[in-house]
Amino acid sequence: MELDVARPANASEAATVLRVGCVTKSYEAHCVLNKVSFTLAGGERVALVGPSGCGKTTLLNCLGGVDRADSGSILLHGAALEKLSSDELAVLRRQRIGTIFQFFHLLPTLTAFENVELPLQLLNVPLRERRARVEKLLARVKLSHRGDTFPGQLSGGEMQRVAIARALAHQPALLLADEPTGNLDSANGEIILNLLAELSDESKTAMLMVTHSADAARICHRVLHMRDGVIVNETWPA
Repeated sequence: MELDVARPANASEAATVLRVGCVTKSYEAHCVLNKVSFTLAGGERVALVGPSGCGKTTLLNCLGGVDRADSGSILLHGAALEKLSSDELAVLRRQRIGTIFQFFHLLPTLTAFENVELPLQLLNVPLRERRARVEKLLARVKLSHRGDTFPGQLSGGEMQRVAIARALAHQPALLLADEPTGNLDSANGEIILNLLAELSDESKTAMLMVTHSADAARICHRVLHMRDGVIVNETWPA
């Protein structure tokens, strides 16, 4: 299934990959997101910071099409997520969104190569093209020699590098990273952050990263500070 979504007509709108307008989300009587609004441009890295329970993960789930906002608008390359059916949302996630998790979420029965290849298989990318893409990405994350290795045989840093390659394999418009260094030591965390910055610059992929780490926020162009479901401040790392 292909989404038939009109692309922005002018260059200024085309630069905006994600437009979030007055997004609200509640669970029972508890308001988790309260009229959240911001934009994200192609190639831009934005950190989302705030105390636990402030709504960061809920916002990420709404942006990734995993959960639905109660009201407001989320536009990803002109596609209004609130207007899509569940099947259309699933297609949009496969085509346009890449996700990196704190605990990697690699499939343990697949090799590193097969984990990176999986998103391309789901999109029916021809065999020769997908293998070429996987080989290029594994080389880019310096894991060409580990392609036949299963996740259980990889270090935490290696698993996260495989996860990054998998998230970028289908060339998404938007990369969502949920505490991508939260399960790594400082040395591996620095490697992952440098890699994310380099790859997002090269691919011009927009990235929103939830993090508690000041070091992680420093690789971003902007920092959105969230509290009690509201973006209360915006800063720019030094």
